[in-house]
Amino acid sequence: QVQLVESGGGLVQAGGSLRLSCAASGRTFSRYTMGWFRQAAGKEREFVAAIGWSHGSRYADFVKGRSTISRDNVKNMVSLQMNSLKPEDTAVYYCAASDLGVIRDSGTDYRFWGQGTQVTVSS
Repeated sequence: QVQLVESGGGLVQAGGSLRLSCAASGRTFSRYTMGWFRQAAGKEREFVAAIGWSHGSRYADFVKGRSTISRDNVKNMVSLQMNSLKPEDTAVYYCAASDLGVIRDSGTDYRFWGQGTQVTVSS
């Protein structure tokens, strides 16, 4: 069982930056692939980024080059640094954990989810 708690969301102007963090409980955190997803109002949830146990990563095309996912297996934390934010990045961002052992970009492959943190980017 893994419990996830996100933090770091907020209101930022377009072009600004935010760093989202996700604190995970559990002794086997390092075994999980950790992902970030987002869901904007009226839209389906979509993949943002994921990082595997060996720190390999994958990004959605819309964040490539302006976001970085990282993890600290000692502190049981995963972070998403987002730069050059755009109004279309406005969404609730969710942290998720997958025990499949490979990086996946489908939410159905992630078993554990946090409650989400709101990111609002003003124009």
